[in-house]
Amino acid sequence: MKYKIEKNTVQETLILPLYSRKLCTELYPNLYRDETAVRLLDQIDYDFSEAEKSSRSLMQRFGALEVVMRQNDLTYEVREYLKTHPCAAVVNLGCGLDNTGRACDNGSCKIYNLDFPDVIALRQQLLPAGEREQNIPCDLKDPAWFGRIDASGGAVFFASGVFYYFPTQQVRELVRGMADAFPGGVLVFDAANRTAVKMIAKTWLKTAKIKDVGAYFAVSDAEHELAPWGKDMQISSRGYMLGYNDLKDPSVSCFFRFLARIGDNGMKMQIVKIGFGGRQ
Repeated sequence: MKYKIEKNTVQETLILPLYSRKLCTELYPNLYRDETAVRLLDQIDYDFSEAEKSSRSLMQRFGALEVVMRQNDLTYEVREYLKTHPCAAVVNLGCGLDNTGRACDNGSCKIYNLDFPDVIALRQQLLPAGEREQNIPCDLKDPAWFGRIDASGGAVFFASGVFYYFPTQQVRELVRGMADAFPGGVLVFDAANRTAVKMIAKTWLKTAKIKDVGAYFAVSDAEHELAPWGKDMQISSRGYMLGYNDLKDPSVSCFFRFLARIGDNGMKMQIVKIGFGGRQ
């Protein structure tokens, strides 16, 4: 029996990113594979005709490449942390139906998936928590969830496509609170400059009737701009299209590599890494 997803629902907002990750798997198999996305979509009853039509466009295919690189980069950073903290908490902030935590599972870490209650309710049906894993319903901006994380072996937090939709002050308060609560932990997330955020958020802002995009989180020079958030934070960044991979795979055209350079250098599309004091 398939799980039916209706149009214009919260569930739909989770299914479309899932479809995007399936598309990534088909277009760039040497760079990325998300077998969970492929499997889950087989269990879902939803009209994907519009998504399938748009997937043929050039920019949609480049968008899929962006998803590939962002997920790969975050996965790399999580695995790097686990090399020195094998029993750490791996915390997916704004998880949706993303399965990166399990993809990084080393057999010893503890996996936490955090999102709004209605999102977690759907996740529990499609991706019930496994061994050493918890799906936690919460509002990320409410620090009450800090107490649910066992960080005795360290903690690595990651957020994929999440902070673009937070006002800058809320991101700062969240990160500052995490730094105090999880010394020795690390947070990694994707970010971009103001121009890119305007492009990313264009449709969402119109739907939400929000005019002041300037209040929303964007960053060009993370090391400089985020330094005032705390002297106990170690901040670094790398371009997320070419900072971890040269994209010389046969599935990636020269034109897409050109666009990737524009993304990293012009739009400042980056993976930001913040160490929270102590020993990372």
